[in-house]
Amino acid sequence: MTEYAGLSQLPHAIMSITTLIDRHADRYYAEEVAEHFDRTRPESERPSEQFLLDLFNDHVEKLLDYEEAKKIPQRRDSLVFAHIYTAAERPTADGDDSEHPPIAVLTALLAAEFEFRGPRRLSRIQNMRLAETYEDLGRSLIASALPEHAALAFKRAVGLHRLEEDFDAQDRCGLALAQARRRSISPTWRRIPYWTLEVLCGYGFRPFRLLFWIAAILLIGTVVLRLTDSLPIATTLHMCLINYLNPLGRGDLDDVKGAGRTLLIIEAYCGLVFNSLFFALLVRRWFRI
Repeated sequence: MTEYAGLSQLPHAIMSITTLIDRHADRYYAEEVAEHFDRTRPESERPSEQFLLDLFNDHVEKLLDYEEAKKIPQRRDSLVFAHIYTAAERPTADGDDSEHPPIAVLTALLAAEFEFRGPRRLSRIQNMRLAETYEDLGRSLIASALPEHAALAFKRAVGLHRLEEDFDAQDRCGLALAQARRRSISPTWRRIPYWTLEVLCGYGFRPFRLLFWIAAILLIGTVVLRLTDSLPIATTLHMCLINYLNPLGRGDLDDVKGAGRTLLIIEAYCGLVFNSLFFALLVRRWFRI
């Protein structure tokens, strides 16, 4: 079991719950997680991560039903299990970089869920500190190849940041949550639409990425139209800029050949889609719709 600095100085109820959390994480849950990573067994016989999360929730429910949970004293603005979270931040003694998550990380996630869902109402500062703890745990779980567990941690962080109206942190965790959910999808080819969304606009949390793609469309369109129709560069650039915002009519295309016309049609549709997406995401970001 993990050694915690200053544990003996804490109230008896916190010591008792800490011991119980350690027992659930180390003796029970860690064994199921180890089976999930056991490559010697067929994949069909290994528990899925969703099954592990269901089991994790059962452990949290058992902890919440524990009688000592109702006796935990208020600790002002400190988190009840700060000693557990601090232990999870320390590197392992042997420098293990394997895909298996350290027991301290699983223990900290269990403690954070207990604190989040427990009988004590959290103060504003406690909400902020717990959100930061969930973020750290989410990153550790991503590194440990448990993306669905990481998604749970980031989802909690998003909710806590939203509660405190910290919009920048909310977007940061929202992006991390979307990335964690993408990593949990299998087989890999099914992640392609999510990769596309991330590259284009950061799942909607980074709308200004679209400006780069808009500039790339205009540049590519200008170069290709110049090569296919040999029009003056000023005319080509003017046509691409105007067509992107307002599709040109047939009377404007007298000097453009078939290939160039096809290019301008594609550019016009890209402009419609990208402009609509950019302004929709910008309004959502500014006004938090």
